[in-house]
Amino acid sequence: MMNPVSRGLQTQTAVAAVALALVGLPGQAFAEDVVLRALMEDVPETTIVEKMLPEFTEQTGIEVEFQKIGYPDMHDKLVPQLVSSNSYYNLLAVDFLWAGSFPAAGWLTDLTPYIEASGFDMEPFIPSMVDLLNPYDDGLYVLPKYNYSMGLLYRTDLMEDPALRAAYTAQTGKDLAPPATLADYVALSKFMKAEAGIAGAAMQAQRGDPNSMEFSNYLFSAGGAYLDNGTVVLDSPEARTALSLYIDNIKNGAQQGALSATLDDTMRLMCAGDAFSMVSYWWMLAQIDDPEACPAVAGKVGIAVMPGGHGESGGWGWGIPKNVSDAEKEAAWQFITWIQGKEASIARALDGHAPVRSDVFADPAVVAKYPYYDIAAQVVASGKAFPVFTYSAQYQNILGTQLSLAATGETSVDDAITTAAEGLEKLMAR
Repeated sequence: MMNPVSRGLQTQTAVAAVALALVGLPGQAFAEDVVLRALMEDVPETTIVEKMLPEFTEQTGIEVEFQKIGYPDMHDKLVPQLVSSNSYYNLLAVDFLWAGSFPAAGWLTDLTPYIEASGFDMEPFIPSMVDLLNPYDDGLYVLPKYNYSMGLLYRTDLMEDPALRAAYTAQTGKDLAPPATLADYVALSKFMKAEAGIAGAAMQAQRGDPNSMEFSNYLFSAGGAYLDNGTVVLDSPEARTALSLYIDNIKNGAQQGALSATLDDTMRLMCAGDAFSMVSYWWMLAQIDDPEACPAVAGKVGIAVMPGGHGESGGWGWGIPKNVSDAEKEAAWQFITWIQGKEASIARALDGHAPVRSDVFADPAVVAKYPYYDIAAQVVASGKAFPVFTYSAQYQNILGTQLSLAATGETSVDDAITTAAEGLEKLMAR
């Protein structure tokens, strides 16, 4: 017997097929000749979607192939395809950092006509996610796929350990509790490294995307910002405090080799029970809570909004290249509406997906499985974004370089912040 989710997905596929006919498609038989190919980041979210591909193919006849690689190589691999006469990838996973440059370069198809012709319901999509991925007013080029807002993941069992609680009180005169400020968090991280015998923080401080995203949490937690109504405000006392604490944690709280570590490295440390905490994506908790994947810490990790009240918010979306055939575009739209529909999104959420639809965050089955979704919703709601504009990816490299130089003592905190701010101003003035 077909389960309710599968039945809902089959109905949704039928609706999508009718919708495609409304935009002048020859029908599903025509779509069966298309093979959709997407370059995907090798992360748990991709695995969740990948497991559902056979069901989509069974219902539609459309094959979908994922090529999975690490994030640092994705942009360089995609751009040559998008500037060519015909892209090999006819379905795009688009990071929010590219959501400014890809449409500006004319590489993406405006999805607005497809949405209007098919009647696809955009109402449930969280507005902040739609806005994050669509910074321009001339169309909608990226449909939200999943969010990666960041929060603080930490070991609840260590917070409750009697010996650690006694040692913390003896050293500080305070009760051991979740940190209220960024300074409190770094102090707690250093305490855990000294007293619990594991890394106080699993940190992804590799130059570029890893450290620029991680540092953004420190910046927002310290009350700093990159922009204020389009004006660069990074050069501030708050930013200097954030970077000083970031470096302190790298040197005195983090694992050995943190300056070359990525997200995958932090996940392995946390999963193995070799770290007290990590500033990371809230949806990683579902993976860590899996007793088969992470038996050392499953059920022993909690999540909180970043100390100070704000963390970094980001997200991915689906796009369709301009330089592919109409048939490929139509098949890609059919897949996008299927995978981002309510039933498929609920099925993915039950498997650990980070929703971009408000109705999924509130779904009873999802909330019953993941009671921390109320905190996750707060993480998403309070998140602040890295600057999204044409040169976001380039700015990651500028900022990441300055963070790395400051962390290794090759430049001062003051000079690193000033240079990073000037770099942002120059790129925004282009």
